[in-house]
Amino acid sequence: MKSRDGLIRLKRFHVEEKRRQVSQIETMIAEFERMAKELDDQIRAEQQRSGIHDTAHFAYPTFAKAAIQRRDNLLASAGELKQQLAGAKDEFDAAVEDLDKMQALADRDQASEAQEPRAAHGR
Repeated sequence: MKSRDGLIRLKRFHVEEKRRQVSQIETMIAEFERMAKELDDQIRAEQQRSGIHDTAHFAYPTFAKAAIQRRDNLLASAGELKQQLAGAKDEFDAAVEDLDKMQALADRDQASEAQEPRAAHGR
C-alpha cells in the first residue's frame, strides 16, 4: 500500500505540473494577444496622424509598417501556442485520468483491507 501512496503522490505531482504548463501557455497567449491589440491601437493612431491608411502608399509611416510586422508575428506565435495548448490540455486530461484510475485502485484496496478484519472477526 505504501508504494501505491508514493505512486499516487507522483501522479498528483504530474497532474499539477501539467496544470502549470496549461496555465503558462494560456498566460502567454493572453499576453501576446494583449500586445497585438496595443500594436493595433498604435497602428491606427499612426495612420490617423499621417492620414495614410494604404500600406502600399509610398509615404506610409515606417513605424506603422514595423508595428504591423510585430503584430503579425505576435499573432502567429499566439496561433502556435494555441496548438501547443491543445496538446498540453490533452496531456493534462490524460494525467488526471491516470491519477483517477490509480486513486480508484487505492480506494478499492483500502475498502477490501477494511473488509478483511471484519471477515476474520466473523469467523
